[in-house]
Amino acid sequence: MAQSDPSRVWFITGASKGFGRLLAEEVLRRGQRVIPTARNVATVADLERNHPHQARAFALDVTSPEQIASVAQKAIAAFGHVDVVVNNAGYGVSGAIEEVAEDEFEHMFQTNIYGLIRTTRAFLPHLRQRRHGHIINFSSIGGLIGSPGWGFYNTTKFAVEGFTEALAGEMKPFGVRVTVIEPGPFRTDFLGQSGKLATRDIPGYEVSAGKAREYLKTQNGKQPGDPQKAIEAVISVVDSPAPPLHLILGKIALTRFRGKLALWQEEIAAWENVTTNTDFPEGA
Repeated sequence: MAQSDPSRVWFITGASKGFGRLLAEEVLRRGQRVIPTARNVATVADLERNHPHQARAFALDVTSPEQIASVAQKAIAAFGHVDVVVNNAGYGVSGAIEEVAEDEFEHMFQTNIYGLIRTTRAFLPHLRQRRHGHIINFSSIGGLIGSPGWGFYNTTKFAVEGFTEALAGEMKPFGVRVTVIEPGPFRTDFLGQSGKLATRDIPGYEVSAGKAREYLKTQNGKQPGDPQKAIEAVISVVDSPAPPLHLILGKIALTRFRGKLALWQEEIAAWENVTTNTDFPEGA
């Protein structure tokens, strides 16, 4: 499908700000159509108001299964089909595993994991029957590398990684493509209003999880990643005839992941005999 093809329809969660907002604006600028959603529809209503023939805005709280099902049907009906489903809604809670209360991580799980799963499942019959489409799941470098102070956020994003890999294999026979996006630090609202700190602060964690707290407090607006370039990269993935399953964004994220792979290879080699000696003897 050509980049400027106006028939392409994007469905985007969390489109009120950050990557979601920029992606919706860029899609519209390129003459394509978009269904931007957000918990407060007023934050995306201007997109429809300014582009009445290209945009349809809906209120969507991804923690509400009933609302997801309803909005998915309305979205498909709005333009007759949906081509690209972008699961962007999500946020992070920073704190040590011991510090983050259950009610603090539970809502994040509902948003980052269950909301993404339910939104995806709501569109699968449509995409499968059309034998066409692309699902974009926003993860993070935190979905590939666990870090002190981000344990529960890592949990949600590691889940997105596994879910996406399995989904890609299941949808490939139907011609539906699936990609997981893994950004490093970008100048979005992630460290601003979207970033949450655990209420409990236990002495002694300053040297580990405490560093993540300090990062969240001090680095907003200083991240090296350009959000506009990130969403242009996402669009290039959808335009590509051979899109990647994984797309890491940003030099910091790439360097960190390559470092993890190198250490992992060393660890595998050091423990290879233990690994291979856990099978029954051949022929047993």
